[in-house]
Amino acid sequence: MKFQFATTGAAATFVLLALAAGPYRSAALAGALIAGVTAIASIAAMGAAAHRARRPMQRVLAVFVATFLVRLVVVGLAAGLLGRAGGNVVAFVVAFFVPYFVFSALEGAYLHSLRRTGIHA
Repeated sequence: MKFQFATTGAAATFVLLALAAGPYRSAALAGALIAGVTAIASIAAMGAAAHRARRPMQRVLAVFVATFLVRLVVVGLAAGLLGRAGGNVVAFVVAFFVPYFVFSALEGAYLHSLRRTGIHA
């Protein structure tokens, strides 16, 4: 549960930071929101997979890969739409990828914690 709280807290922090982005606020907010929402969904799905699956580690890794692919598509679509609308794509990309790396570290730490608690593939 601590990883879910840490992810939610980090997501809220990044959204608040995006609100302080001045003239690039809307693009930065879009990036931070997409990163945060996908991270919260990912860590929640990992938790559900770890406790309900017959082979929990494989299910959690499948969730990790699936959310990576979803993020890949969503970021591409959002950057394209933002560029067409005249938004600042650089602000969006920075506001997405900085939190993304933090969230990836939290997800990796969660995976590692499963191994330490005795959940194996």
